[in-house]
Amino acid sequence: MANYSHPHICHCLSSLATLRRHSPLTLSGDRRRTGPEFVDSVLRLARGLLGLGIGSGDVVAVAAFNSDLYLEWLLAIAFVGGIVAPLNYRWSFEEALYAVEAVRPVMLVTDESCNIGSLNLQNLDLPFLKWHVSLYSSASDFLTNSLTTETIKEHSQSLNDLSLDYSWAPEGAVLICFTSVRLEGITDALNSIKFDKKWLLCFKHVKLVRDKLTLTRGKGFSSGGTTGRPKGVTITHSALIIQSMAKIAIVGYSEDDVYLHTAPLCHIGGLSSAISTLLIGACHVILPKFEAKSALEAIQHYNVTSLITVPAMMADLISTARGNATWKEIESVKKILNGGGGLSVELTKEAIKLFPRAKLLSAYGMTEACSSLTFMTLYDRTLGTSMEQTKPISVHEPRGICVGKPAPHVELKICLDDSSSVGRILTRGQHVMLGYWEHTPLKMASNSINQNWLDTGDIGYIDGHGNLWLVGRTKGRIKTGGENVYPEEVETVLSQHPGVVGVVTVGIPDARLTEMVVACIQIRRDWQWSSRSSEHLIAKQKKIMSQAILQRFCKDKNLARFKVPKKFILWNKPFPLTTSGKIIRERVQQEVASQLQSLHSNL
Repeated sequence: MANYSHPHICHCLSSLATLRRHSPLTLSGDRRRTGPEFVDSVLRLARGLLGLGIGSGDVVAVAAFNSDLYLEWLLAIAFVGGIVAPLNYRWSFEEALYAVEAVRPVMLVTDESCNIGSLNLQNLDLPFLKWHVSLYSSASDFLTNSLTTETIKEHSQSLNDLSLDYSWAPEGAVLICFTSVRLEGITDALNSIKFDKKWLLCFKHVKLVRDKLTLTRGKGFSSGGTTGRPKGVTITHSALIIQSMAKIAIVGYSEDDVYLHTAPLCHIGGLSSAISTLLIGACHVILPKFEAKSALEAIQHYNVTSLITVPAMMADLISTARGNATWKEIESVKKILNGGGGLSVELTKEAIKLFPRAKLLSAYGMTEACSSLTFMTLYDRTLGTSMEQTKPISVHEPRGICVGKPAPHVELKICLDDSSSVGRILTRGQHVMLGYWEHTPLKMASNSINQNWLDTGDIGYIDGHGNLWLVGRTKGRIKTGGENVYPEEVETVLSQHPGVVGVVTVGIPDARLTEMVVACIQIRRDWQWSSRSSEHLIAKQKKIMSQAILQRFCKDKNLARFKVPKKFILWNKPFPLTTSGKIIRERVQQEVASQLQSLHSNL
């Protein structure tokens, strides 16, 4: 018999059924639904899933744009004890197919956004996949294996004899969330096949893809900063609920909030914030995907009070608002939580101008820890009487970036590699994943130092006030002359130069030093790069940059001499990115090494 004192995200349904009886809980396209209407829709969908035989431990994959129906599916799957596997709608067909093969869902729910959903999946020979559901279309007969949300709900009306109470999957699992996926090995293998995608309808070509994927496993895959195949992080009800409680307490979400969905629900940041605001009973304004103009229009139209961003989103909002006089200052927004990387001082100042009444916070976390580990307030209007008196907090120092204090449920410690105070950042608690999904919920692969502590893969230290400072990534560490250099530490310093718009630091093999520190620099349009380094250029304060000038800048910022790059390379193109927007350092490193080798050969 189930113990109903155990955490379950569907606990919120009983309160949502009484909240917002006469005002919308969700606003999605043309649909406006009150709390009772939303709960009734979730329960009808859950009853329909039970009628299909979906229950405890079954995986249901969802690949779709954000919508109120997406939230419905999330809760309905959890209600019957299923496990939700959100797939990124921006993935290519090959990436989506690989993820589906990895989690082996019994049902796949898609809309027009998903590449894999446009094909006849029955012809792809996926024996584990019993059902394909179209989120919106109303074109199929219930007796076929292709369904819609509405046909499932309609069928549930004849299933009144089914018991309707929520269940749990083994070990309390509820979510398989993929970390950042970079499938360079897969892409190379698929390109070598030389086929048109329509041939994927044939079994033999799907088998060929699978064979190629198998051959390339362990050869260049990267997920969440580690090597190996893409990883599905298995999250529990407990982790989602305590993460939600932390956001409610620290950000200050309340029933009065109007929350704008800016992040995709396939990412842990968007999911955890959605659960937080559902638990508290806030109103949800849902856009299919983030576009700065649409977001600003929604903020103005619905008097949005809270949203989440990543630095690129904030930059787009600011840039778009500059072109419209009605968006010079948006006073309805009271809470903004930024994640996915720190906001620069310049972006923070511009964000304060655009959202002068908003409390601006920054969070540091990872998918494996169910989103946010630490929080930091960058700006709070209530701490001063005017914007001029309340300055944004500077979080950038030569030795790292401050990311604030851990949430109440999060335990952190630094595992020291040497005599310094800097080391690997470890965490433990109920927020930590069960493990990486390995086809069945009972077989998990661990990323822990031991049974209790999870290694975040980041390097940092905790200061005397309990603040966590990030210095770099374990994987990106450069060993030069017997010393450890973390690329992010060097990049933090160089990014403060007024002429630098982008920088990536890598280690290149060197006979004397083991590795040589090399910085790839993107400069602003009104600056010029010089191969010479005359001191009179600095004296005249011209907008000219050179290797010697940047090396001197690093030393003036008190960067240790062994950390100062030995070489600087002008990078005149975009840095290579993963599907989630993270820079692929390995590819930059390979290109730099090739350039330096070519240069050496020509001398």
